[in-house]
Amino acid sequence: MSKNRPFSVASRLASFIHAGRGLKFVLQNEHNAWIHAILTVVVIVLAIVLKISATEWCFLILAMSVVWITETLNTAIERLTDLVSPEHHPLAGKVKDIAAGAVLLAAIAAVIIGALIFIPHL
Repeated sequence: MSKNRPFSVASRLASFIHAGRGLKFVLQNEHNAWIHAILTVVVIVLAIVLKISATEWCFLILAMSVVWITETLNTAIERLTDLVSPEHHPLAGKVKDIAAGAVLLAAIAAVIIGALIFIPHL
């Protein structure tokens, strides 16, 4: 258990640095993250070109964030599963499949939200 420490700007900055390393790891090690990155850029450019409303921006940002969050958690779950079960185990495989399923659900929802926003503008 960790001790409660007083607030420190340096420790908060270190937390951001560690989080940045985690995101860098996801981008360097997960091929799907590159697909998400490319599609994120495409969506942002399309939204700018089509001059979508602030409300539409909010929905797109939320959808993209959920995809990125689930992808990041999926990567963490996969690495943790590899750590606790380095040998092949059917249950470990199911855990990884379930985490990947969460990413798929988030991506499908994001596509639906994107379609609902962009199609009327096209």
